[in-house]
Amino acid sequence: MTTGQPGNARPTPTDDAPSRPAPTRAGDPPAPPAPAAASTSADTTVTASSSADATVDTGADSPSRAAATTAGSAETPTATNGRPKLDVTKDDIATAGDTKSATKGDGTKGDGTKGNTKAGDTKANDAKNATKAGDTKDGTKASGAKVAAKDAAQGGAVKDADEAKGTKADDADGDTKPVEADRWEAFASAPEPRPSRLGRAARAVGRLLVHEWTLATLGALALAVLMTWPTLRYPRYTLPQDHWDPSLQAWQMAWSGHILLADPARLWQSNTFFPELWSFAFSDTLLGYAPAGMLGSGPEDAVLRYNIMFVLAHALATLGAYALARQLGAGRIGAAVAGVGYTYAPWLLAQAGHLHVLSNGGIPLALAMLARGHGWSLRHGYRPERRHDAWVYAGWLVAAWQISLGFGIGLPFAYFLAGGVLVVAVLFGVRRLRSGRALPFGRRLLVADLVGGVFFAGVGLLMALPYFQVTELHPYAERTIRDISIFSPPASGFVTAPAESRIWGGLHEGARAALPWHPEMTLLPGFVLYALAIGGLFFSVWRLRHRLLLLVGVLVTMAFAMGTRFFDGTFTYVPLFEHAPGWNALRTPGRLMLWTTLLLALLAAGAITALTDRVRELAAQRIPSWPGPWLRMATLLPLLLVTLEGLNATPHPVVPAQPAAMRSAEGPLLVLPSDQSTDQHVMLWSTSGFPDVVNGGSGFTPRQLDDVRRVSQSFPDQTSVDYLRTLGVRTVVLLRGQVPGTPWEITINAPVESLGITRQDVGDAVVYRL
Repeated sequence: MTTGQPGNARPTPTDDAPSRPAPTRAGDPPAPPAPAAASTSADTTVTASSSADATVDTGADSPSRAAATTAGSAETPTATNGRPKLDVTKDDIATAGDTKSATKGDGTKGDGTKGNTKAGDTKANDAKNATKAGDTKDGTKASGAKVAAKDAAQGGAVKDADEAKGTKADDADGDTKPVEADRWEAFASAPEPRPSRLGRAARAVGRLLVHEWTLATLGALALAVLMTWPTLRYPRYTLPQDHWDPSLQAWQMAWSGHILLADPARLWQSNTFFPELWSFAFSDTLLGYAPAGMLGSGPEDAVLRYNIMFVLAHALATLGAYALARQLGAGRIGAAVAGVGYTYAPWLLAQAGHLHVLSNGGIPLALAMLARGHGWSLRHGYRPERRHDAWVYAGWLVAAWQISLGFGIGLPFAYFLAGGVLVVAVLFGVRRLRSGRALPFGRRLLVADLVGGVFFAGVGLLMALPYFQVTELHPYAERTIRDISIFSPPASGFVTAPAESRIWGGLHEGARAALPWHPEMTLLPGFVLYALAIGGLFFSVWRLRHRLLLLVGVLVTMAFAMGTRFFDGTFTYVPLFEHAPGWNALRTPGRLMLWTTLLLALLAAGAITALTDRVRELAAQRIPSWPGPWLRMATLLPLLLVTLEGLNATPHPVVPAQPAAMRSAEGPLLVLPSDQSTDQHVMLWSTSGFPDVVNGGSGFTPRQLDDVRRVSQSFPDQTSVDYLRTLGVRTVVLLRGQVPGTPWEITINAPVESLGITRQDVGDAVVYRL
């Protein structure tokens, strides 16, 4: 194939082509005289053909070299050492008939010369211009020279030249000697090998492992293990803070997982509080943890499950607050401060025995997903190009899961979402009135909000129906303003830490003693968090109006958290208690401090982000930038201080062991003694087979259980036996270890044959079969 010419070009006659002498450098030997006409013509055509397709190792373009060689092929220029180097490709050799030709007269090989010589030689551009101008009469193009070379080889011209040199021409079908490799090829960089499937998979895994969200998740998990230690030291035998409410919640997870696999229709008719209906709705259910409850069986597995979910709840809260701060526009360190400050605020240490309060990570995580799906952030505003309906669906799904954990935290969240939807709709309407056009929202996003909102509302309604049934059956279970007043904290509670705080617990002992019910009134979110939030009011990446709105939110949520202590709740808590559906079930206003903590964390994140941005600018301006690493390490100090303030001194008592009688007793059964605290242990022990038990502990005590406790004080006697038989009770388990100081201390060894019941000692308990 020729260079620079169409494939169908035809050669022109070359019978009268004059040749131009090639200039030589000083010191070079003079060019030999031209050979005979026939030999010159043949050699000229071969040289042109070879030069047209030759691979030249210089920087000139190939077409220019071909033209230069064609123009000067009558007298072949010599190289600096007097021996021009053959530089052809295999294709050229095949086209020329696989011959080795040389010109005897000039002492050069006839397969071609380099088109670009050193200083003093003919340049490729001059030869190209000479060819175009008609300096050679034949005007032979590369393709024509190629054809001529082929004809000359077939006609014997090359053979004559070879015989004149004493060489032998190769046969047309014969093999050729290997072409000399490019001398610079050894210095070329080796081609990058194509990775295998395993290599590509390893790279993908590596990128995943160093991704921000992977590191954030792993960091949240590791921090949760450390900050809740020693929860996972003996996870099958101890529970954090105490073994009463945690025992109840361990049973809740176990029951929901068990019954959803065995008989989902019986979900709300639990095995406790027999024979009460809707007994699973007597307190918050933690129903969202039911998948975990499907794993394992028995009390030890229930305790292990509780401890694992306790740690994971802290990790999810940290990750959720981090994600929300990042979505709103905070930097990584600022978002980390927000996550740690929100999760490990000192006041939450007093709630270590209330997993349904600590399980609040779905709130910031759902808000982060909804904000991302709508393309909105606090720092950058509304960006329609970043909308994505998949994140909206995910946000509503997480919100529905959060409300399934309980209404104590979920109900205020539901009202916040409803208010947020209303505010967004009003803002879009106002913007349309002002500008005359609506902001882009999109049909898909609208559908996602409608579907997600309906799903969230549906889950909330299905969760609320059993509680409505409980209220109808037990009207005395409703809260009153007086109940709210008992748990309403004073203003001093916002600067008082609970006893579980390792840093401030001992220092605030006197302040706690002045509080009527300090477990629900010590509401310190952290002095470091307070300081960072105050700094965020003056130095922040958030706009001034956003900072003011966050400040208003902090003050409003504090007022609501005070319950009836803020002007008797006339303008805050009482209107919600009287008019907002379901609000009268919330007896502890102090838990609204969760929203105060979240808003303080966002203010702190804005301040830390502004600080880190400024430090980055200062480090970039220094030459050399040796202060940079030290300045950046200083930005970690707020994170360290917030973490230290969240250190706990939470006790981890050992859970009472399950009596051997509970493993084999047939239900329905009653365990004595029975009271609010002991019955929560009985609920945990019942996870071995889940027999129906009369015992139960919750936020209120049904009147029938009160009657059972009162009548059974004289057990075993005829009156108590007849009453229990009427309820359907078939077995009574009396625990010997708990009878000292009770009426059963005298009657535990009394004969029972006259009562028509049997008595049997099983381990440290006495089992009566009615």
